[in-house]
Amino acid sequence: MGLKQRIENLGPYQSLFLLAVPTATVEPLKLVAVAVAGEGHWIAGTAMIVTCYLLSLILVERLFVVVKPKLLTIPWFAKLWTTILAVRTWAAASFRRLREGTS
Repeated sequence: MGLKQRIENLGPYQSLFLLAVPTATVEPLKLVAVAVAGEGHWIAGTAMIVTCYLLSLILVERLFVVVKPKLLTIPWFAKLWTTILAVRTWAAASFRRLREGTS
């Protein structure tokens, strides 16, 4: 059985935990990278930020795509996700109206 199949066979809360671990690791590292850059080590800080964003994009995003169906079976997560999508849709429509010059 492949890794993707194993992940797909996890329960909803196991999937949430699996997603939380890399997210809880990568996101604070972004703040550390900003602090490193703020201390004058801007090359190292920039490299850390780029690395963290790549890890977020590659690992966390792809993992979320795999576990999302399981996560949506958790009622509070499904409601949160629906709210996030509604806010995103509203914001995109607002920016479109601003760009077109109407309100």
